[in-house]
This record gives sequence, structure tokens and C-alpha cells, in this order.
Amino acid sequence: MTVADLRDQLQYNRWANHCILDCAAQLDAEQLSRDLSGSFPSIRDTLVHIAWAEWLWLERWQGGSPQETWDPAEFPTLKLLRERLAAVEEAQQRFVQGLEEGAGDERIRYRNLQGEEWGYRLREMILHMVVHSAYHRGQATTMLRQLGMVPPVTDYLVYRDAVAGYHESE
Repeated sequence: MTVADLRDQLQYNRWANHCILDCAAQLDAEQLSRDLSGSFPSIRDTLVHIAWAEWLWLERWQGGSPQETWDPAEFPTLKLLRERLAAVEEAQQRFVQGLEEGAGDERIRYRNLQGEEWGYRLREMILHMVVHSAYHRGQATTMLRQLGMVPPVTDYLVYRDAVAGYHESE
């Protein structure tokens, strides 16, 4: 996977997160925090988990091993969550813009939340984060449907067609 591929994966992930956040923004505070019995109780809690995990992985890519989690109660509005996520996205962007070709093969070690030491190639960690976020966006999509919303399609090829102008008609 080239550095350009890693950058593209993060851009896709950012686009997909924003699609879900834009849909969720149509909900009121009660709907956002309503317990819908998912892996995380509410849409808000699920979206906070996505943003927190993206922050956590960014810290790990940079050699850190943070041990804190984010409390969903700290984000009573999507505006606050969007602000925090924007800071994470900007830091992700700075990080990948500074990568040189071959950086994806660098093995990075970190301690997980249980204090265990792990190590993976950077490209594996970035792909893991993108897949993790997609998994939880899928859960948020189900919750949005439970509330009568029509969630956006966040498939990668939809991103390529809509944002990157990738569709070729030949």
C-alpha cells in the first residue's frame, strides 16, 4: 500500500464519518442519546466511540499508548463532537502528509488499554482504524433506521464516484 493509498483511505473515512454525522444532525438531543441497545447504547455514544478510536489510533501511530477513553456525556451535542473530531482529522492529515514512501511498512509498538504490548505495520493499523470506523458507522446506520431516518450510503466506491470523480463510463 502506497502513501497515496493510505491518504486516500483516510480521506474516504473522513467523508463517510461526515455523511453519518450530517444525517445524525437531523435528530434532536433525545433521539441522539436514546438507548437503542446497540454495542454502544445510542447513536451519540457510537459516534463518540468512532471519534475516540480514531484519536487513539492516531496517538499510537505517533508512538503513544494513551490509556484514557472519552465519556459520551462530554458531548451533549453533535457540534461538540464534530469539533473534537475535526481536531483529530486535522492531526491525521498532518501525520499522513508527512509520510514518505515505504512508511506504511514501519512496525509500530504500543500498549493497549489492558497494558499489553502489541506491534503492527503502520499500513495495517490505518486499515484497521478505517475498517473499525466502518463497522461502527454500520451500527449507527441501523440505529438511524430505527429512528425512521434514511441514512446515507457510505460505500467506498460511492465515495470515489461522488467525491473523487472516479467513475469511468467506458
